Amino acid sequence: MLEIRGLSAVIEGVQVLRKVDFALAEGATVALIGRNGAGKTSLLRAIMGFMTVTEGTIAFDGRPILAIPPHERPRLGIGYAPEDRRLFSSFSIEENIRLPAEVMKVPGAEIARRLEGIYQVLPELADLRHRAAAGLSGGQGKMAALARALMVGQRVILLDEPFQGLAPVLAQRYATALRALRDSHPEIALLITESNPSLLRSFAERAYAIERGEVTEVAGGLAASSLEAAGLH
Repeated sequence: MLEIRGLSAVIEGVQVLRKVDFALAEGATVALIGRNGAGKTSLLRAIMGFMTVTEGTIAFDGRPILAIPPHERPRLGIGYAPEDRRLFSSFSIEENIRLPAEVMKVPGAEIARRLEGIYQVLPELADLRHRAAAGLSGGQGKMAALARALMVGQRVILLDEPFQGLAPVLAQRYATALRALRDSHPEIALLITESNPSLLRSFAERAYAIERGEVTEVAGGLAASSLEAAGLH
């Protein structure tokens, strides 16, 4: 479904991705593991069109998408939850969740249907839907960002460091939400970046390692022995 070949990208003249080859199949859950600064966020931003790509290709369902403007890529069914959440603090949680679909002019009935499914996966947000985003805890903000990505990500969800900064209890609640999403929407592919691979062992079936902008698949997925061999354990 999502296929990247020979992708290189730069930020202010500094190369941050180096001939990346990567594939994400329909319904797959894939972890992208790497230290801070390794290039995890850069790869997600390249997929969304926020990076200067110097060579290579990105294709979605066999269609090249590098020429598609960033604001149009969510229409492909790709949702993106950045590490810093980027919620509108004066908007309610539900207004933040609805916003990308409303910008895309998704019909109201379809927005309502998607909201119902989102609240089934993230029931605590249903109780908080009218609260201003400014009043959210870190964990609640991460879940709201996931919900917003789900509103448009009918095919692919990109999650950038979703566990970053969460206390263990909140991290476990977020992991439970991801498992619920996996069970209720098996057709959606998930690409999750993390610096701590142990957080993803329970539901990511494949893993890639990234170091200095170079990506390699980790043989054996997130098994401890595989991570040790890749220098990520």
